[in-house]
Amino acid sequence: MTHPSRTGGQLLVDALHVHGVDTAFGVPGESYLDVLDALHDSNIRFVINRQEGGAAFMAEAYGKMTGKPGICFVTRGPGATNASIGVHTAYQDSTPMILFIGQVGNDFVDREAFQEIDYRRMYGQMVKWVAQIDRADRIPEYLARAFQVATSGRPGPVVLALPEDMLVSTAAVADTRPYQPSHGAPTGEQIARLRAMLQDARRPIVLLGGGTWNAQACADLARFAEANRLPVGCTFRFQDLLDNAHPNYAGDVGIGINPKLAARVKEADLVIAIGPRLGEMTTGGYTLLDSPVPRQRLVHIHPDPEELGSVYQGELMIASGMPQACAMLAAMEPVDATAWQDSVAEAKADLAAWQAQPALLKEGVPLDLWQVVQDLMDQLPRDAVITNGAGNYASWAHRFYRYGGMRTQLAPTNGAMGYAVPAGVAAKIVWPERAVVTFAGDGEFMMTGQELATAVQYGAGVVILVFNNNMFGTIRMHQERTYPGRVSGTGLHNPDFAALARAYGGHGEVVDKTGDFAPALRRALEHAEQHQLPAVIELRYDGNLITPNATLETIRRQAESARAAR
Repeated sequence: MTHPSRTGGQLLVDALHVHGVDTAFGVPGESYLDVLDALHDSNIRFVINRQEGGAAFMAEAYGKMTGKPGICFVTRGPGATNASIGVHTAYQDSTPMILFIGQVGNDFVDREAFQEIDYRRMYGQMVKWVAQIDRADRIPEYLARAFQVATSGRPGPVVLALPEDMLVSTAAVADTRPYQPSHGAPTGEQIARLRAMLQDARRPIVLLGGGTWNAQACADLARFAEANRLPVGCTFRFQDLLDNAHPNYAGDVGIGINPKLAARVKEADLVIAIGPRLGEMTTGGYTLLDSPVPRQRLVHIHPDPEELGSVYQGELMIASGMPQACAMLAAMEPVDATAWQDSVAEAKADLAAWQAQPALLKEGVPLDLWQVVQDLMDQLPRDAVITNGAGNYASWAHRFYRYGGMRTQLAPTNGAMGYAVPAGVAAKIVWPERAVVTFAGDGEFMMTGQELATAVQYGAGVVILVFNNNMFGTIRMHQERTYPGRVSGTGLHNPDFAALARAYGGHGEVVDKTGDFAPALRRALEHAEQHQLPAVIELRYDGNLITPNATLETIRRQAESARAAR
């Protein structure tokens, strides 16, 4: 067969079509002009961002939302370094993503030419695969492999560098077939052994997390938990893998864990971990389970065989994708759960008590953030998407918001600040019919808040709550614990966030009293829906209220007392 001669840029865009790409994010650069030209006549939506970090975060959020690789284009050097934060997030969050970087031409390579970087060395530790395409005729091959690697086993990011001269050269080469993700599955013998271990247990618990989940896998997991009367904890920032209203949902296992849930994990005699890596955040700094051999019997199911046994030696370790494993678990004959039949109700009661109004708020504060979350749940539909980045402000969502199920939470497990706003904008672009609310701290917002311009440009009516306490709150909290009273480097001087939103073309309000929030939220949601424009509600609250459990003053006094006692 003969194939038409195409430029490298056209071959690349045609390959994206082959693999089902409908949306890409990026910041334009002269290093990949031929790709931009090919995108002009394609039906791929190219979302133009205002900074490469925002573009990479949006691509990562797209990968989380759809299960398909999020696509991002950036230019060489500064563009690539800006985008690295989204790549690192995709790696630790097990999110499929492909970053394309314009590169200097092959005739300039290895001379430290303008903006030249060796991306194999730069990205080597934070991606599943990084390569440079030096010949146009190999573009279909490289892209097929990139999609395959990003989605198979444990999902993750891939980086491909695109030399300028390669993109403008021509080649007559055939397209490939669409990619087909590859995942393992449990054997019948492994499921039988898991069932026997469960039948022998007296205090079992299930932990969910990680990648490769889809709606059917979540439904199958719920059937397995119901049939065997198992309490289920969702690991750090994977709270949407089980509808939080489900009777078996016991809470989130991560930063700020409910002490009673932590005790339940520690005292379990069988932990069935389905999907999570069992990393630092999930295990409370590797304290909920002993390493390398836990006190609890451990069943660990994970897509990547290299992850199994890397920290914890499970008694049963199964390399499997979540759809494959959960389908077999749902079909498994239930065990006799008499020994722990009350544990689900007990765990649910513990969760209800944990989600009640915190004691330190009961005497009243001008702006009650617990009530803010209650108002959100009263007004938002069950399928609303909640996004957040890193910071203590996020604890109000993690602890008190009840996520409605699969893909109602978008948050970075690697703790990347700046994720909240781009993720919210991306969610509204991908799912315009769904309500999207972003939790962003004042420090968080200022890192990528310029993506409000992207929201206005693409008609993304996301509602953004800016938690303004005029400080980098998490760092201040740690500072008071370690160096009480010695405030350094954590104070912030902020703009008027509501006025800033209006300057971008969106809606903006300031709320500093509890009773004013519900009507402000109603106006923001209506404005976002009617005008397809973003809305910002700036929440001005007492910075002393640093967590739902403690004030900065309390933390400082405790640290000073401990120091005096030494």
